[in-house]
Amino acid sequence: MEAIHAQAICGFGVGSSTLLKIKLQGVFKALNVDAVVTNGDVTSASSVKCDVIFTSEELAEILTKKVTVPVIVINNFIDVNEMKEKITAFLESK
Repeated sequence: MEAIHAQAICGFGVGSSTLLKIKLQGVFKALNVDAVVTNGDVTSASSVKCDVIFTSEELAEILTKKVTVPVIVINNFIDVNEMKEKITAFLESK
């Protein structure tokens, strides 16, 4: 299977998206899934090719109108259990 290309998106592409990226990388690794996770901002997210976007509830509505890939809401950017559940559900849907 090819690597999953995921984006971690926040408003400016710096603080919380970096934290989310690091946490997502750890969860993908724990699940033995080859994944490339990048972080970015809501404005440029639609111009980056990816398989899935992870973001906050506040930004998900904006992103779903701009992209064709699944947008997954992460409510708590440090809760690896939430991320594991949502990543597993995404992988099962592929």
